[in-house]
Amino acid sequence: MFSSLKDDLRSQWSRPNGGLQQLIIINVSVFIAVNIVRLFSTSAFFEVFLAYVAMPTDLSVFITRPWTFITSFFTHEGFFHIFWNMLFLYWFGMIIREYLGSDRLINLYILGGIFGSLSVLLLFNLLPPESVFNGGIALGASAGVFAITVGAATLAPNYRMHLLFFGPVKIQYIAAFFIIKAFFGLRGANFGGEMAHLAGGLIGYLYIRNLQRGTDLGAWIGSTLAWFKSFFVSQPKMKVNYSRPRKSTARKSSTSAKTKGGKVEPSQEEIDAILDKISQSGYESLSKDEKEKLFNASKK
Repeated sequence: MFSSLKDDLRSQWSRPNGGLQQLIIINVSVFIAVNIVRLFSTSAFFEVFLAYVAMPTDLSVFITRPWTFITSFFTHEGFFHIFWNMLFLYWFGMIIREYLGSDRLINLYILGGIFGSLSVLLLFNLLPPESVFNGGIALGASAGVFAITVGAATLAPNYRMHLLFFGPVKIQYIAAFFIIKAFFGLRGANFGGEMAHLAGGLIGYLYIRNLQRGTDLGAWIGSTLAWFKSFFVSQPKMKVNYSRPRKSTARKSSTSAKTKGGKVEPSQEEIDAILDKISQSGYESLSKDEKEKLFNASKK
Protein backbone atom coordinates (compact mmCIF):
# COMPACT_ATOMS: atom_id res chain seq x y z
CA MET A 1 0.00 0.00 0.00
CA PHE A 2 2.65 2.50 1.06
CA SER A 3 4.86 1.46 -1.85
CA SER A 4 1.99 2.11 -4.27
CA LEU A 5 1.27 5.49 -2.65
CA LYS A 6 4.94 6.41 -2.90
CA ASP A 7 5.00 5.49 -6.58
CA ASP A 8 1.83 7.50 -7.24
CA LEU A 9 3.24 10.56 -5.51
CA ARG A 10 6.52 10.24 -7.39
CA SER A 11 4.62 9.96 -10.67
CA GLN A 12 2.52 13.04 -9.89
CA TRP A 13 5.59 14.99 -8.80
CA SER A 14 7.65 14.25 -11.91
CA ARG A 15 4.93 14.55 -14.56
CA PRO A 16 5.43 17.24 -17.23
CA ASN A 17 3.82 20.60 -16.45
CA GLY A 18 3.15 19.29 -12.94
CA GLY A 19 3.68 22.43 -10.87
CA LEU A 20 0.11 22.36 -9.52
CA GLN A 21 0.55 18.82 -8.20
CA GLN A 22 3.91 19.75 -6.67
CA LEU A 23 2.43 22.68 -4.75
CA ILE A 24 -0.40 20.52 -3.39
CA ILE A 25 1.97 17.68 -2.45
CA ILE A 26 4.27 20.06 -0.56
CA ASN A 27 1.39 21.68 1.35
CA VAL A 28 -0.22 18.35 2.27
CA SER A 29 3.11 16.81 3.28
CA VAL A 30 3.91 19.72 5.58
CA PHE A 31 0.38 19.56 7.04
CA ILE A 32 0.83 15.85 7.83
CA ALA A 33 4.26 16.44 9.36
CA VAL A 34 2.97 19.31 11.52
CA ASN A 35 0.10 17.24 12.85
CA ILE A 36 2.33 14.22 13.52
CA VAL A 37 4.47 16.48 15.69
CA ARG A 38 1.35 17.75 17.47
CA LEU A 39 0.11 14.18 18.03
CA PHE A 40 3.34 12.94 19.62
CA SER A 41 4.40 16.02 21.60
CA THR A 42 3.20 18.17 24.45
CA SER A 43 1.24 21.35 23.81
CA ALA A 44 4.16 23.47 25.00
CA PHE A 45 6.62 21.77 22.65
CA PHE A 46 4.20 22.00 19.71
CA GLU A 47 3.76 25.75 20.21
CA VAL A 48 7.51 26.21 20.12
CA PHE A 49 7.78 24.01 17.02
CA LEU A 50 5.00 25.88 15.22
CA ALA A 51 6.66 29.20 16.00
CA TYR A 52 9.68 28.08 13.99
CA VAL A 53 7.73 27.36 10.78
CA ALA A 54 4.97 29.99 10.99
CA MET A 55 5.86 33.65 10.53
CA PRO A 56 5.86 35.76 13.72
CA THR A 57 4.24 39.19 13.44
CA ASP A 58 6.74 40.63 15.93
CA LEU A 59 9.61 42.07 13.86
CA SER A 60 12.19 41.46 16.59
CA VAL A 61 11.27 37.77 16.63
CA PHE A 62 11.06 37.50 12.85
CA ILE A 63 14.66 38.76 12.45
CA THR A 64 15.82 35.65 14.32
CA ARG A 65 13.69 33.35 12.10
CA PRO A 66 13.80 34.82 8.57
CA TRP A 67 13.09 31.46 6.90
CA THR A 68 9.50 31.65 8.19
CA PHE A 69 8.93 34.24 5.46
CA ILE A 70 8.76 31.26 3.09
CA THR A 71 7.77 28.29 5.28
CA SER A 72 4.69 30.09 6.60
CA PHE A 73 2.76 29.88 3.32
CA PHE A 74 3.33 26.14 3.05
CA THR A 75 2.22 25.46 6.63
CA HIS A 76 -1.31 24.62 7.85
CA GLU A 77 -2.49 23.44 11.22
CA GLY A 78 -6.23 22.83 10.83
CA PHE A 79 -7.85 20.38 8.40
CA PHE A 80 -10.46 22.74 6.96
CA HIS A 81 -7.83 25.46 6.57
CA ILE A 82 -5.76 23.32 4.20
CA PHE A 83 -8.82 21.67 2.64
CA TRP A 84 -10.32 24.90 1.30
CA ASN A 85 -6.94 26.34 0.35
CA MET A 86 -6.00 23.26 -1.67
CA LEU A 87 -9.44 23.07 -3.26
CA PHE A 88 -9.24 26.64 -4.51
CA LEU A 89 -5.61 26.15 -5.50
CA TYR A 90 -6.67 23.17 -7.63
CA TRP A 91 -9.70 24.86 -9.23
CA PHE A 92 -8.05 28.13 -10.18
CA GLY A 93 -4.56 26.72 -10.52
CA MET A 94 -5.73 24.53 -13.40
CA ILE A 95 -6.79 27.67 -15.27
CA ILE A 96 -3.43 29.38 -14.76
CA ARG A 97 -1.62 26.20 -15.77
CA GLU A 98 -3.68 25.77 -18.94
CA TYR A 99 -3.08 29.36 -20.02
CA LEU A 100 0.44 30.06 -18.79
CA GLY A 101 2.10 26.79 -17.78
CA SER A 102 3.34 25.34 -14.49
CA ASP A 103 6.37 27.59 -14.06
CA ARG A 104 4.29 30.75 -13.98
CA LEU A 105 1.75 29.07 -11.70
CA ILE A 106 4.51 28.38 -9.17
CA ASN A 107 5.92 31.89 -9.61
CA LEU A 108 2.51 33.44 -8.93
CA TYR A 109 1.86 31.27 -5.86
CA ILE A 110 5.21 32.15 -4.28
CA LEU A 111 4.88 35.81 -5.24
CA GLY A 112 1.45 35.96 -3.60
CA GLY A 113 2.75 34.22 -0.47
CA ILE A 114 5.70 36.61 -0.18
CA PHE A 115 3.57 39.73 -0.56
CA GLY A 116 0.99 38.35 1.86
CA SER A 117 3.67 37.70 4.48
CA LEU A 118 5.27 41.10 3.85
CA SER A 119 1.95 42.95 4.22
CA VAL A 120 1.20 41.27 7.56
CA LEU A 121 4.68 41.92 8.92
CA LEU A 122 4.66 45.59 7.91
CA LEU A 123 1.16 46.37 9.15
CA PHE A 124 1.59 44.72 12.54
CA ASN A 125 4.77 46.72 13.12
CA LEU A 126 3.84 50.08 11.55
CA LEU A 127 0.21 50.57 12.57
CA PRO A 128 -0.89 51.34 16.14
CA PRO A 129 -1.63 48.14 18.12
CA GLU A 130 -5.30 49.04 18.53
CA SER A 131 -5.68 49.17 14.72
CA VAL A 132 -4.59 45.60 14.03
CA PHE A 133 -6.01 43.73 17.02
CA ASN A 134 -3.97 40.80 18.31
CA GLY A 135 -0.75 39.60 16.66
CA GLY A 136 0.89 36.23 17.05
CA ILE A 137 1.85 34.12 14.03
CA ALA A 138 0.83 33.98 10.38
CA LEU A 139 0.55 30.73 8.44
CA GLY A 140 -1.31 29.20 5.52
CA ALA A 141 -1.36 29.28 1.72
CA SER A 142 -4.24 31.74 1.52
CA ALA A 143 -2.25 34.66 0.12
CA GLY A 144 -0.76 32.52 -2.65
CA VAL A 145 -4.17 30.99 -3.38
CA PHE A 146 -5.77 34.44 -3.55
CA ALA A 147 -3.04 35.52 -5.99
CA ILE A 148 -3.87 32.56 -8.24
CA THR A 149 -7.64 33.07 -7.87
CA VAL A 150 -7.55 36.77 -8.78
CA GLY A 151 -4.88 36.11 -11.40
CA ALA A 152 -7.11 33.53 -13.11
CA ALA A 153 -10.09 35.91 -12.96
CA THR A 154 -7.97 38.70 -14.47
CA LEU A 155 -6.64 36.44 -17.22
CA ALA A 156 -9.95 34.78 -18.16
CA PRO A 157 -12.77 36.74 -16.49
CA ASN A 158 -15.51 35.01 -18.51
CA TYR A 159 -14.32 31.49 -17.70
CA ARG A 160 -17.24 29.73 -15.97
CA MET A 161 -17.28 27.35 -13.03
CA HIS A 162 -20.32 25.26 -12.13
CA LEU A 163 -21.28 25.96 -8.53
CA LEU A 164 -23.76 23.99 -6.47
CA PHE A 165 -27.17 25.74 -6.35
CA PHE A 166 -25.92 28.49 -8.71
CA GLY A 167 -24.92 26.69 -11.89
CA PRO A 168 -22.28 28.22 -14.21
CA VAL A 169 -20.76 31.40 -12.74
CA LYS A 170 -18.04 33.58 -14.27
CA ILE A 171 -14.89 33.39 -12.18
CA GLN A 172 -14.56 37.18 -12.09
CA TYR A 173 -17.65 37.22 -9.83
CA ILE A 174 -16.29 34.43 -7.64
CA ALA A 175 -13.00 36.31 -7.15
CA ALA A 176 -14.85 39.60 -6.52
CA PHE A 177 -16.99 37.95 -3.80
CA PHE A 178 -13.97 36.73 -1.85
CA ILE A 179 -12.10 40.02 -2.23
CA ILE A 180 -15.12 41.93 -0.84
CA LYS A 181 -15.46 39.37 1.95
CA ALA A 182 -11.78 39.82 2.88
CA PHE A 183 -12.14 43.62 2.83
CA PHE A 184 -15.04 43.64 5.29
CA GLY A 185 -13.22 41.07 7.40
CA LEU A 186 -10.47 43.60 8.19
CA ARG A 187 -12.51 44.77 11.17
CA GLY A 188 -12.71 41.23 12.55
CA ALA A 189 -10.34 39.20 14.70
CA ASN A 190 -8.45 37.84 11.68
CA PHE A 191 -7.02 41.17 10.53
CA GLY A 192 -3.67 39.68 9.53
CA GLY A 193 -5.23 36.85 7.54
CA GLU A 194 -7.60 39.11 5.63
CA MET A 195 -4.78 41.58 4.92
CA ALA A 196 -2.70 38.75 3.49
CA HIS A 197 -5.66 37.72 1.31
CA LEU A 198 -6.00 41.24 -0.12
CA ALA A 199 -2.26 41.57 -0.69
CA GLY A 200 -2.22 38.22 -2.50
CA GLY A 201 -5.19 39.25 -4.62
CA LEU A 202 -3.52 42.54 -5.53
CA ILE A 203 -0.30 40.88 -6.64
CA GLY A 204 -2.33 38.35 -8.65
CA TYR A 205 -3.98 41.19 -10.55
CA LEU A 206 -0.72 43.09 -11.06
CA TYR A 207 1.13 39.94 -12.15
CA ILE A 208 -1.32 39.15 -14.96
CA ARG A 209 -1.66 42.78 -16.11
CA ASN A 210 2.12 43.15 -16.34
CA LEU A 211 2.44 39.77 -18.03
CA GLN A 212 -0.02 40.90 -20.68
CA ARG A 213 2.24 43.90 -21.28
CA GLY A 214 5.26 41.64 -21.68
CA THR A 215 6.77 41.81 -18.15
CA ASP A 216 6.93 38.73 -15.90
CA LEU A 217 7.13 39.98 -12.30
CA GLY A 218 7.87 36.45 -11.11
CA ALA A 219 10.69 35.63 -13.54
CA TRP A 220 13.26 36.04 -10.76
CA ILE A 221 11.49 33.32 -8.76
CA GLY A 222 11.81 30.87 -11.62
CA SER A 223 15.49 31.75 -12.02
CA THR A 224 16.11 31.31 -8.28
CA LEU A 225 14.37 27.93 -8.20
CA ALA A 226 16.33 26.78 -11.25
CA TRP A 227 19.55 27.82 -9.50
CA PHE A 228 18.65 25.78 -6.41
CA LYS A 229 17.65 22.77 -8.52
CA SER A 230 21.04 22.84 -10.24
CA PHE A 231 22.65 21.71 -6.95
CA PHE A 232 20.49 18.59 -6.75
CA VAL A 233 19.84 17.59 -10.35
CA SER A 234 22.80 16.43 -12.40
CA GLN A 235 22.90 17.92 -15.88
CA PRO A 236 23.53 15.52 -18.78
CA LYS A 237 26.77 16.02 -20.60
CA MET A 238 26.31 17.77 -23.89
CA LYS A 239 27.36 15.84 -26.93
CA VAL A 240 28.39 17.98 -29.87
CA ASN A 241 28.39 16.64 -33.38
CA TYR A 242 30.19 18.62 -36.07
CA SER A 243 28.62 18.41 -39.49
CA ARG A 244 28.23 20.61 -42.49
CA PRO A 245 24.69 22.03 -42.71
CA ARG A 246 22.69 21.23 -45.77
CA LYS A 247 22.13 24.08 -48.15
CA SER A 248 18.39 23.51 -48.24
CA THR A 249 18.14 23.75 -44.46
CA ALA A 250 20.16 26.95 -44.33
CA ARG A 251 18.08 28.49 -47.06
CA LYS A 252 14.87 27.54 -45.27
CA SER A 253 15.98 29.02 -41.96
CA SER A 254 17.00 32.28 -43.56
CA THR A 255 13.62 32.76 -45.26
CA SER A 256 11.43 31.69 -42.35
CA ALA A 257 12.00 34.20 -39.56
CA LYS A 258 9.15 32.87 -37.43
CA THR A 259 10.46 29.34 -37.02
CA LYS A 260 11.82 27.77 -33.86
CA GLY A 261 12.93 24.16 -33.65
CA GLY A 262 11.50 23.54 -37.10
CA LYS A 263 7.99 24.68 -36.11
CA VAL A 264 6.26 27.93 -36.96
CA GLU A 265 5.63 30.01 -33.86
CA PRO A 266 2.00 31.08 -33.44
CA SER A 267 1.26 34.77 -33.84
CA GLN A 268 -0.25 36.83 -31.04
CA GLU A 269 -3.54 36.89 -32.95
CA GLU A 270 -3.64 33.07 -32.94
CA ILE A 271 -2.92 32.93 -29.20
CA ASP A 272 -5.66 35.51 -28.49
CA ALA A 273 -8.11 33.45 -30.55
CA ILE A 274 -7.18 30.30 -28.63
CA LEU A 275 -7.64 32.06 -25.26
CA ASP A 276 -11.04 33.35 -26.36
CA LYS A 277 -12.03 29.82 -27.34
CA ILE A 278 -11.01 28.54 -23.88
CA SER A 279 -13.07 31.28 -22.19
CA GLN A 280 -16.15 30.34 -24.20
CA SER A 281 -15.92 26.55 -24.48
CA GLY A 282 -13.22 25.40 -22.05
CA TYR A 283 -9.76 23.94 -22.50
CA GLU A 284 -11.02 20.55 -23.70
CA SER A 285 -12.57 22.17 -26.79
CA LEU A 286 -9.10 22.90 -28.20
CA SER A 287 -7.63 20.76 -30.93
CA LYS A 288 -4.29 19.03 -30.44
CA ASP A 289 -2.60 21.65 -32.61
CA GLU A 290 -4.13 24.51 -30.63
CA LYS A 291 -3.05 22.96 -27.31
CA GLU A 292 0.49 22.60 -28.63
CA LYS A 293 0.55 26.23 -29.76
CA LEU A 294 -0.69 27.42 -26.36
CA PHE A 295 1.85 25.27 -24.53
CA ASN A 296 4.74 26.55 -26.68
CA ALA A 297 3.62 30.15 -26.14
CA SER A 298 3.50 29.62 -22.36
CA LYS A 299 7.20 28.68 -22.34
CA LYS A 300 8.35 32.01 -23.77
